[in-house]
Amino acid sequence: MAIVNATDQNFAAETGSGVVLVDFWAPWCGPCKMIAPVLEELDGELGDKAKIVKVNVDENQETASQYGVMSIPTLFVMKDGEVVDKTVGFQPKEALAELVNKHL
Repeated sequence: MAIVNATDQNFAAETGSGVVLVDFWAPWCGPCKMIAPVLEELDGELGDKAKIVKVNVDENQETASQYGVMSIPTLFVMKDGEVVDKTVGFQPKEALAELVNKHL
């Protein structure tokens, strides 16, 4: 499944069903740039089991504020629209896979 870029307008629709890994990021954030290829790899491995959604906090401040995102990258695992897990900062692929897999 391809990684989706969500906005304030479509965030609820993109994260409303199933297991979703949400990456709150910004283009100027160094660790965010480091985690991008990790998410691409993880997306290939997860297939249809989970979806990855990226939210640019500069362009979508309403969503970032609603979820209390204070530092980036912040990654949430959401299940059927509810936050079930969270991590902040760069994480290796194995750690992210474990985070998502325990909610599948």
